[in-house]
Amino acid sequence: MDINYKHTYGALTQVNDQQALYQLTHPISLDELLSIARLIATDKLKPGVMLSSPNACRDALLTLLNDIEREVFACLFLDNQHQLRKFEILFTGTIDRASIYPREVVKRALAYNAAAVIFAHNHPSGTAEPSQADRKITRQCADALALVDVRVLDHFVIGSDSVVSLAERGWL
Repeated sequence: MDINYKHTYGALTQVNDQQALYQLTHPISLDELLSIARLIATDKLKPGVMLSSPNACRDALLTLLNDIEREVFACLFLDNQHQLRKFEILFTGTIDRASIYPREVVKRALAYNAAAVIFAHNHPSGTAEPSQADRKITRQCADALALVDVRVLDHFVIGSDSVVSLAERGWL
């Protein structure tokens, strides 16, 4: 086996980069394991990462957003080759809603010189089913971004253990 100690997360060491295999160096608690999972998910959403797999993107977003107590709205800003320029939480709300302003989304997309974006937000209730309000704000943001030639590729709604894609539902 080709040993590669490129990434180390405390008690967890990546031993094979191609197969994404990791090895624990000593026993750890559940909280430590979740913390390590968040670090790995953050690594998967670093600037320069090519977002070629919707499932990898979905898994990273689920890990990062599923247990936040308040609703947050995040955006992945991408270049023309769908390489990540920036992952950013743009808005934070209450336990059941966040105020999202399309004007601010457009400003951030322009600041990162994005050619495309992927939206993501969590539902602290744990249910990933998109609401009418989710669909409406997605449409408003997509329309605003279209005016400056930025494409919306998807909007993921994150529940406690599942993710719903608005694009897969045909709502984009």
